[in-house]
Amino acid sequence: MYNAKMKLTPEQIDILNGSKGEVYAKTLETIVRYGDMFEAPRLAEVTHKEAHLVTSFGISIMKPLFKTMDQLVANDIHTEAKFTVDPRPIDYKNVKCNILEKLVFSKIIYGDQKRYEEQLTKVGLKNSQAFTCTSYLPEIGNIPQKGDILSWAESSAVVFANSVLGARCNRNSGMLDLFGAISGFVPYYGFLTDEGRKAKWKIVIKTTKKPEAQILGSAVGMKVMEDVPYIVGLDRFIGNELNDDTIAYLKDFGAATASNGAVGLYHIENLTPEAKELGNKLLDEKVREYIIDDKELERIYQSYPVMWKDKDKKGQLVFIGCPHLTFKQLNDWTDKISEALNKNHLHKVAIRTILTTAPDIKDKFIKTPAYKKLLSTGCTLSSICPLMYTNNPLTHKRRIMTNSNKLRTYSRARYYKDHEILDAITRKENM
Repeated sequence: MYNAKMKLTPEQIDILNGSKGEVYAKTLETIVRYGDMFEAPRLAEVTHKEAHLVTSFGISIMKPLFKTMDQLVANDIHTEAKFTVDPRPIDYKNVKCNILEKLVFSKIIYGDQKRYEEQLTKVGLKNSQAFTCTSYLPEIGNIPQKGDILSWAESSAVVFANSVLGARCNRNSGMLDLFGAISGFVPYYGFLTDEGRKAKWKIVIKTTKKPEAQILGSAVGMKVMEDVPYIVGLDRFIGNELNDDTIAYLKDFGAATASNGAVGLYHIENLTPEAKELGNKLLDEKVREYIIDDKELERIYQSYPVMWKDKDKKGQLVFIGCPHLTFKQLNDWTDKISEALNKNHLHKVAIRTILTTAPDIKDKFIKTPAYKKLLSTGCTLSSICPLMYTNNPLTHKRRIMTNSNKLRTYSRARYYKDHEILDAITRKENM
């Protein structure tokens, strides 16, 4: 048995000794070794049993992953509760590919997608709809409560759960999320502790108008990196209650902090649960300050590199929804695109535009009149992961536009503000 540095309970020691079998023992040993790396004193029990996994793609080079999953399946090892997982990497019906691109996707990059989804199902996947990065939205229903301890991965989901819901989860990597859900334990350190949730940065918002969530999140993430920020002055623009608009804003803001930096938790004065409860008590005694005004946001925006070969040409493909759009965002974008097209005397968008959302939200939206309205604009609705789509090197030649700072960071897509995206896809000169 592995000689752990942390203190283990008799039950945990028995598991490591093989009381539930060799393979099960390895899942817990991995968690213990991981905790020892961060000097965790003990393991904590996972109280929100529904995990969220980051690894949703059957990428062919990940042979050790498939081998591990086969061992779990062969030993009938599965999670205690059903879990959700990040979006699928492909959607040939709604995100069209040419023959060569489809060949690379289906045979080379994601050639093991079907096999991996079968493995996921056998170890505890909720259902075929459970592929989204926004599992915490009500339509999906994987919603932790304040104080719950999680075994989640996916940076944007973890930061939302920690910050907006007040749950407790570290930024886990793939497989650690699954092993924590199987064993029921995660290392007790970092964001699981009161001390680890204190803010080392005080971010003062001094803009003259509501900051664009993605750019504000980018500014915060790049400044604080993995530290916890405490944000003051934002509530005057987005309010002090968690409604549909605020949740959508915080979803996008958090995703940008997590991808442009490594933020796993933020507090917003008068809004997020711990900030409402504890206020300035969340500030570390050595807290540093960062002031964000209009000039600073514009500086951040102008700093983004343009990786297109032909920088002055118009875009060829637009992705809106990374992370996946909420139901309200989907309706809002539908209205804005339709109204702008009517104003400019156009029937269809000028650039191929794909909106992405969770499968359950997509099904809900399809049942509304807004769905036909969206399709009439020429836009397409998908539940794909735009980021995984851009993993295909053949897509690097395509000039992809996006309003997602996460997609911009991890691909060659070019970032545009919301109003710039809307203007680009509804102008005659871009036809």
